[in-house]
Order: sequence, then structure tokens, then C-alpha cells
Amino acid sequence: MKSTIVAIFALLAFSPLFAGAGSSSTNLKGSYPIVLSHGMFGWGDSDTNSVIGIFKYWGGLDAYLRSKGAVVYAPGKTALQTNEFRAQELKDKINLFMASGGYSKVHIIGHSQGGLDSRYMVSNLGMAGKVASVTTLSTPHYGSPVADIVDAVVPSWLMPYVNVALNGLVNIVWGGKQNNISASLGALKTGAPATAFNTATPNKAGVDYFSYGSKVTVPDLIQHPLMGILVPVTAVGGIAKKQGIENDGLVPLSSQKWGSWKGSPKYNIWVTGLDHLEVSNTLSLGEPWFDVKGFWFSMAQNAKNNQ
Repeated sequence: MKSTIVAIFALLAFSPLFAGAGSSSTNLKGSYPIVLSHGMFGWGDSDTNSVIGIFKYWGGLDAYLRSKGAVVYAPGKTALQTNEFRAQELKDKINLFMASGGYSKVHIIGHSQGGLDSRYMVSNLGMAGKVASVTTLSTPHYGSPVADIVDAVVPSWLMPYVNVALNGLVNIVWGGKQNNISASLGALKTGAPATAFNTATPNKAGVDYFSYGSKVTVPDLIQHPLMGILVPVTAVGGIAKKQGIENDGLVPLSSQKWGSWKGSPKYNIWVTGLDHLEVSNTLSLGEPWFDVKGFWFSMAQNAKNNQ
């Protein structure tokens, strides 16, 4: 009897609520290719020449979606730059990818800032006819108060030195020579900058827009070792900016919503929410806490169903 009870509790605790989704026999064959657009401080699966490239930004999700029948392309972009700069990089790489494979359209899944540069590319760089859908995940569509806080805390006289030091480090670890932390922070600020960006980046007819996101319910440092300390900071900033207290450690939940809001991943009751890096499985951080493969399969399946 005791062993039976233990087995039942183990099953309830460790069986994700997306039961079976990650191992579904349904495949993604017939979908337009899926382009994964990474966020700030991100990198692509082909950035093998950089130091950071030895790790997996997507935590193997690109390979997983391929195993389900999808064609997946995960290009790298400059880690720290404006939405407009990164959008041009993304356009150039997608065009080469589509030309080499003979593809007519693609779906885009953009994490964090990767959703903003994807939207800008579609709206302003003539790519609407080549993109079937843009799915954003934890993207700060209305800005992140963390960007405002950093900008306010660092004195203007010190920022040039911070730029030189941080940009130099990122150039070495991430690769490239055009990283610019000031430009990157400016692209993520709330208020007027976010309003100006959204005004200049309207949704395009013929392109489907979906958004997903998450929040942390308890900012413990066991389940959220990298984001836990930022949750209260983002909460305070979110209240000040009228974006609400709920957030994923970097982006208020209200700022994550754009187009058709599809909600958040499901997880067991012992999980204290999902943070900004866990939902994208960056560095495989999401795997211990929820069925990340099942969640990503559902995003890809949604895109395919609406093409």
C-alpha cells in the first residue's frame, strides 16, 4: 500500500500537465519552415565560432522540432543592438535560407527582443509576403521597466565607460564588433520609446500574430536562480509604469501580449511559475520544471494550423 501511494504521488508530481504532448505521434510535416529569433544576449545554433556558441540558447528545442518533421532555422544576430538593426540582419539571413531551400513562406517564433525585431522586419522591411505568422514569447511589446531602471541608475557620465567595457566583453564572448548596450536598452524601454516603436510597426494584413508568455509566482532562487532576484525589481518597475506586478523576471505579463494572446505553459502545483529563460529553455533551464517540448510543440502546431 505504501509503495502504491508513493508511486501515485510521484506520478502526480513529475508528470507534466501537458501529458504526452512532448512525445505526440502527430508531426509537423507540411508546416512552413520555422525560424527561431533569439533575444537580447542571445545566439543562434550556427554561432559555433563564438565562445557562447558551445552552449545551446534554445536548449535543443530546434533539434526537437526537427525530429517532429519541421524544417527549423535558428540564425544568430548581434547580441546587443536596436530592433531595427537586428531586423535587417534577420531579413538578410532568412532570405538566404529561403532561397537556398526554395521556400515560399516561413513561420517565426521570437523570444524576448527576438519578437520585436521580427515584427519590425515584417512591417517595415518588405517581408510580409514571406512570413505566414509571427509568434512572440515573453516579448516586451510595451517595454521592460528593467531597461528604464538600468538607464536611470547608471549616470550619464558613466555610460560611455560601461558601453566600452560591456560591449568589448560581449564582442569577445558572443562575437561580432557592433554590439551596443545603450542601443539595446533603448530598444526595450517603456513609455514613449515603446509607443513610437509600436506605432511604426503595425501588424500586416495576411500575417497571423500570436503571443505567449509566463510569470513567476514566487521568486525563489532554487527554481529561478538567474531571474528570481529580478522579479521584485520588475514588479516595482511594473507598478510604477502601470504595467502590473506580474512578471517573468524581466518583462511584465501585460507587456507580453500582442495579437492573439495564447496564454502560458501549464505546470504542476509545486512549480513557482516560469521565468523569462525557462519558457525558451535557454541553457535547458526549463526542462526540470515543465513539459517544455510539449509547450513548444503546441506553439509550432498552432502556427501550422493557421497557415
